[in-house]
Amino acid sequence: MIDRIGRARQSGRKIWALLFVLLALFCVIFFAARGRFQATASTSTVGTVLAPFEMIFSYAGQQIQHVTSNLWEIATVHEQNKMLKNEIDQLRQQNTMAEEYAAENARLRELLAYKQSAQQFDLLAARVIGRDAALWTSTIVVDRGSKDGVRENMPVVTGKGLVGRVTEVSPLSSKVQLILDVRSSVGTLIQRTESRVTGIVTGTMDNPYMPQMINIPRNADVQDGDAVITSGFGGIYPKGIPVGQIVSQHSDDTGLLKVALIETAVDFQRLEDVAIITSSREAPPAPIQPAPLSPGAAAAAEISVTQAKAAEQ
Repeated sequence: MIDRIGRARQSGRKIWALLFVLLALFCVIFFAARGRFQATASTSTVGTVLAPFEMIFSYAGQQIQHVTSNLWEIATVHEQNKMLKNEIDQLRQQNTMAEEYAAENARLRELLAYKQSAQQFDLLAARVIGRDAALWTSTIVVDRGSKDGVRENMPVVTGKGLVGRVTEVSPLSSKVQLILDVRSSVGTLIQRTESRVTGIVTGTMDNPYMPQMINIPRNADVQDGDAVITSGFGGIYPKGIPVGQIVSQHSDDTGLLKVALIETAVDFQRLEDVAIITSSREAPPAPIQPAPLSPGAAAAAEISVTQAKAAEQ
């Protein structure tokens, strides 16, 4: 029992001695590092003994400083990346807005050029704010209404050609029936001088973006690629507005007339800005002077003209 107590005391003394030595080493290294420990001849041996420990502590301090520096750099880089991502997002938004402004500017320039070339018309610029493309109807809504002087049956165009006509008007907006609508009926003619064949352009359910020109005589001089313009008959659409060009022809169900499919001058799938013709200083087309007819033939011709005007309206 006494031996055990003695061994325990000796072990405790060793532990305290080790702690004292470590504390002394730490103090010596600390003051030496701060320049407050002046080595003399009597302490040179101690310095030699402590040198390895100083190297260890110095290396450990350098590593800690290196790790701390790396952590700080990582945090800084992370924050910079976050800021750069925000700047990139802002630049993308600005780029998108710039592209939209450029596209809108191009469309407005196109309308302005058309206005300068068609000075016989008073034009009111409008923006498309709604669209209805059902199976048998094709209309849009524009942001101009009765407060802007818009009235029913006013023609609507772009710088490239005919869009349609105003069918409904409210104070701040209007509904426009496109020439693609199956209910639409536009008096037209072939622009080519050698042809000048007339017909009616109307929408079709078979191809909602490609209207057709009907009532073309079977032997009429109509060719693929011919330009189609408004004829001016009917009192709604002024003469000479581009409608499109013929891409194909076929006989109708009776075999007596031809039907021509038309590729429109206006890209209706990308329609965003239009112009409403509020007034026209163009003289109406001169009436055609037919040869004298018998009373019965004259009555039939009068009925035919009345039906054509009713169809266009």
